[in-house]
Amino acid sequence: MSDHDLSHSEEGAEHDVVVVGGGPAGCSAGVFTARYGLDTLVLDRGRSSLGQCAVVENYPGFPDGIGVETLSTLLEDHAAEAGCEITPELVERVDRRPDGPGFLVETATGTTHTAARIIAATRYGGEYLRPALEDDAFETLDGNDGRGRLDRSYPDRDGATPVEGLYVASPSKAADRQAIVAAGRGARVGIAVVEAARRDRGYPPALAASYDWVRPEEGRAEEWGERETWRASIAERWPDDHTVDRRRYVELREREIDRRLAAYRSAEEIESTAQRGQRRLLDRLDEDLVLERAAEIAADRDAVEVST
Repeated sequence: MSDHDLSHSEEGAEHDVVVVGGGPAGCSAGVFTARYGLDTLVLDRGRSSLGQCAVVENYPGFPDGIGVETLSTLLEDHAAEAGCEITPELVERVDRRPDGPGFLVETATGTTHTAARIIAATRYGGEYLRPALEDDAFETLDGNDGRGRLDRSYPDRDGATPVEGLYVASPSKAADRQAIVAAGRGARVGIAVVEAARRDRGYPPALAASYDWVRPEEGRAEEWGERETWRASIAERWPDDHTVDRRRYVELREREIDRRLAAYRSAEEIESTAQRGQRRLLDRLDEDLVLERAAEIAADRDAVEVST
């Protein structure tokens, strides 16, 4: 799914994206940015809202609920599998780079990371963002010793802020109270970051949107397996006044065709992925429960054989 090459705005940055927070919002955002091919670092060593829950009973896909530790581990596993680097560092400060576009991310260990884009994904306050934002981004809370917090209405519906490259998945009025909503908010922001990166790399608005899905190869019309069909489709959607030279246009077009063709999977690949997914879940299950269930399955099979 990758279409990764550095744009001018990303030159000199250590990472394309730094995500602050590794809960449902942060991991979800990281899955989308890393799967696209953006170098993504997730920094996570603060207070966890999810960690304060007893169990999670309303996260779709787990009808009997799921333990907090198990869900957190699965979220981090997914982000890491997608390509994120996950580091347990507490972020103390995010500031704009003085020598060009992008950001400096300072941690409690004294480490400084550079990033082309920031995704804030921590529920509490967002005070660490103050150096990178204007004062009007914060609101003062009564009875809070005069301290402020990030105004939940400051980022737009896709998490973008007036500071180019700085996105907020959380704190967010829409996403701060339910894990599944936070995950959806993170995904939305991750997709917005990918779209912004594609615009920076030269894709026009009509082609900048990126959808991260895969489809069965058998459902694809034969002509869409041919590069010439895709070339004609892209040429039709590429505006005449879009300012990239011919060489860059061809490069971007062929990258996009590669990405689109890679989104189709054979029946064998689909089955293999489904099996890998189930095995990955087994790695996170209690071994005694797995053995207990295996014994029940064996007993049921024996009973069927006897009855026949």
